[in-house]
Formats: sequence, C-alpha cells, structure tokens
Amino acid sequence: MTQRVDLATVMDRLAIDELITGYAVAVDDADWGAYRRLFTEDGRADYRSAGGIAGPAADVADWLAATVSRFPVRQHLIVNRRVRIEDLGGYPGDNADVLADYLNPMHPEPGDSELDDFVSGGRYSFALRRTEDGWRLRSLVVHEKWRRTLGTLSAE
Repeated sequence: MTQRVDLATVMDRLAIDELITGYAVAVDDADWGAYRRLFTEDGRADYRSAGGIAGPAADVADWLAATVSRFPVRQHLIVNRRVRIEDLGGYPGDNADVLADYLNPMHPEPGDSELDDFVSGGRYSFALRRTEDGWRLRSLVVHEKWRRTLGTLSAE
C-alpha cells in the first residue's frame, strides 16, 4: 500500500467519523433537514428494536421529530466505532460499514408528569456509500440492548 492510498483511507475514516457524529448532532438538535441530508436518496432507517419504525429516511425523520419532541434534552454518545471500508485490492472502495455503540439519555419537557428521564443503550449498524457529495448513509439500524427510566433529575 502506498502512502497516497494510506492518506486516502485516513481521509475516508475522518469523513465517516464526521458523518456519524453529524447523525448524533442532528437528532440531539432536532435538525431534521440535516438528518435527511445524511442519507442517500434511497437511504433507510430502522428503529424497530427501540419501539420505532423502519422505512425511508425522510419518513423516519418525520416520525423521530414527533416522537422525541417530548424529550427536548437529548445527548447521543456514539462510541467504540468499528469502521470497515470496502477494500478493492488495496484501494478504498465506495462502500463502508460502521458498528458503533451508543448511550442515549433524554430528559422530558419540564412539568411533563407522564414521562421520566430515559436512558437507552445499544449498537448502531451503519451502511455507507461514497457519493458526489461525500459519504452518506445507505442504511441505519438501531439495535437497542437496554433501557431504563430514572425518575426526574434536576438539570442545571
């Protein structure tokens, strides 16, 4: 492998990391336009293991917007990222997969007596494709492993 190929792989990994971080920020900030732009035109998302829906990313963004609106404080932490970029005989290809663990605490609207603080954890499976606009998500699957309500906590 040449230094040029090594550099291309490093640049791909940095761009992929930025995309995954962009996902967390878009959901936490309720930026559903940014969420939609993370995906390819035919991109899909699957939140069924967390009690949600699966479908085209635009439809899932609408569902997320309605669902998480009762939790205005969200902070996705996406860690332990395992990135595998398609290998074309020593050169990086245009497809990649990422497995990453997550921790997702959420805090409800003040005064919402129906909801408690909520924390879940699990693993994301991301499938990515390189496009003219950079790396984009072809698919996202949430594999929720656990969840817990914590009661009301005071926030500063």
